[in-house]
Amino acid sequence: MTGHSCTSTRLSGGINGTYMNDEAGPLSAERAFFTALLESNVEALDRVLADDFMLIDVMSGSEIAKAALLEVIRSGQLRFETIEPLDSLVRFYQTTAVVTGSTLMRGRFGATPFTAHSRSLLAYYAMISLIGAPKSISSRF
Repeated sequence: MTGHSCTSTRLSGGINGTYMNDEAGPLSAERAFFTALLESNVEALDRVLADDFMLIDVMSGSEIAKAALLEVIRSGQLRFETIEPLDSLVRFYQTTAVVTGSTLMRGRFGATPFTAHSRSLLAYYAMISLIGAPKSISSRF
């Protein structure tokens, strides 16, 4: 792409941090997202997800808005038992980071258990001087 700068780093495992100029910020935000899902912590999810967050369900291809995701988590209809990030690749585009990776998840939707080994894509933006930490704007599981 002409006029766009991009850098990338392949990672496995975790790094602590909150800045968008290295892989620590997006991976910290990704961990916060996964931890909030595992703990069914709607308040934490609300903080880490942008208002226009959109999740794409890989099983059905349907789009799930932030409000709908928070509601199924709040109601207990969707519960994650494990979320294991297997690898991550972080790419930077000025104030945006894109994290692609492989994730193993287990949980329940209603009474139905599920196991999914999926590729994930999480996009983050940050305006460090205004919000201080990255927010996820989209996710694909």
